[in-house]
Amino acid sequence: MYKTYYVSSFKGREENDGLTPETPYVNLEQINRLNLCPGDKVLLECGSVFENQFLHVKAKGTEEHIISIGKYGEGNIPCIAANGEGVWNQDFGIKLDNPKHRYQGSVSSAVLLEDVEYLELCEIEITNQGNEKDFYNSKNKMCRTGVAVIAKNGGTLHHIILRKLMVHHVEGNIYDKHMNNGGIYITALKPDKEEETGVARFSGVTIENCFVYKVSRWGIAVGYTYQHDKFTESYLSDHLFKVFGQENIVLRNNYVKEAGGDGITPMYCLNPIIEHNIIDSVAGEINAEIYTEEDNYHGMVAAGIWPWKCKNAVFRYNEVLNTRLNQDGMAFDADSGEGTLYEYNYSRLNEGGCVMFCLEQAVENTFRYNLSVNDLGGTISPAGNPDALIKENVFYKRKDVPFIRRKMAGGKYTIEGNQIIDIIGTASPTL
Repeated sequence: MYKTYYVSSFKGREENDGLTPETPYVNLEQINRLNLCPGDKVLLECGSVFENQFLHVKAKGTEEHIISIGKYGEGNIPCIAANGEGVWNQDFGIKLDNPKHRYQGSVSSAVLLEDVEYLELCEIEITNQGNEKDFYNSKNKMCRTGVAVIAKNGGTLHHIILRKLMVHHVEGNIYDKHMNNGGIYITALKPDKEEETGVARFSGVTIENCFVYKVSRWGIAVGYTYQHDKFTESYLSDHLFKVFGQENIVLRNNYVKEAGGDGITPMYCLNPIIEHNIIDSVAGEINAEIYTEEDNYHGMVAAGIWPWKCKNAVFRYNEVLNTRLNQDGMAFDADSGEGTLYEYNYSRLNEGGCVMFCLEQAVENTFRYNLSVNDLGGTISPAGNPDALIKENVFYKRKDVPFIRRKMAGGKYTIEGNQIIDIIGTASPTL
């Protein structure tokens, strides 16, 4: 028998059974103590604000009986305001591909979904602010997440959907790239007994129609894994991803605004689809005025929307604007992966340019049918890559902006059928 649990911060009582809208629970800890079963629902009442609380769930539904977490009632969607609560220990169990990146430590997550599958989280507002004791750009600051999803002891996890979430004011650590740190961050950690539970990985994650703003460090990131050492070659087999990486990843219709670092990044994914997203004014904290810890300068790079160690990633119908300048700072970046395709995207006023093809392991990547208007610094950055096809794009560029960004050349590329149109000053063309 499926159950529906109701929670209201203003109508609820500790002694209630939580099973009807008239007898709701009053706090999220009462949900955290439950053993949710396939088909169960958790509903938070609209207008509720769960201050200094967190929702940490370990539960598995089934393909036929999804577990759902959402809202009920009328008014503003319910809000979880963690304020640094909900602390858990993250440990990848292995040093990361860059050994200077932190791989273990304490993380505060307003929502933590651990080893869940066949679960949907929808229509919740989520914040996780700091406090007066946290100097906002200290390297010792605790990592914070709005929504953290981790695979660890559950093998391959299926059907995790995050939809219509409003995640904002998450004051994480700007230096920690691959801890669960930022708006929405999904990772795979080393299992306690991998020989029994299998490789920790995802096959089926959809993040759609979410609004993520004013978060540090990442906006949305999916798939960093403890199995990263399996992905060291330029050309990667489908089988490798099906055993050690992520599959069936869709990032769609999200709006990421004012992330301190990168906007949206799929990682270690096979055939991910990233479409109809808007990335607005990201990388605002990745500069020498804010990113001040000298021993962390290896991470002072960020871009709008890009893949890491993916195969056949498709980026289409996305818009990226006002990315702030750093060592990268461009709208799009085909980074260390095979077969990345950017098509029908729009970029404008990005201080690091339109697109980069990044280093030797960025292979067989295509940039076609895209529109760039007033991107700054240098339109393209072929940064040491072996090949790239730049085909039938339209680039409106200022006369004083070089087509190839200075000090970002050295790669090989083929240009076919593009329009490169000089414009004067800051004016945009009529399209």
